[in-house]
Amino acid sequence: MGIHLEGGETEAAVTGAIVAEGGASVLATWYFQLPNFLLAALMYTLLGRALLGLIVDPNSSNYIWRFFCKITDPFIAVISYVTPKATAPVVIWLFGVVWLFWLRIGLLYLFLLLGAFSRAG
Repeated sequence: MGIHLEGGETEAAVTGAIVAEGGASVLATWYFQLPNFLLAALMYTLLGRALLGLIVDPNSSNYIWRFFCKITDPFIAVISYVTPKATAPVVIWLFGVVWLFWLRIGLLYLFLLLGAFSRAG
């Protein structure tokens, strides 16, 4: 995969580019990869908060719990506008994971519609 240079190295190995299947550079699609990565990180952090919330007191001073809360609280505030007030916090967190999943799917679909990627097959 890639152009072979002297000594058996490929062009990608020399330049440090990450090469995806099919030879396309992942760095060439940074405009999709960066927001997708951030949404995925937030989604999995929210899932981690939901799982950790099963064993940690909500007012815990544990630094890991505080980190999860600090990272996810702004997104939870947005989600709480569209969920009933009587909903348990863990359900809101899990709805957040679902919303973020569909945001990632929507982002991919948007880039496909705009022709930023070629369709497989």
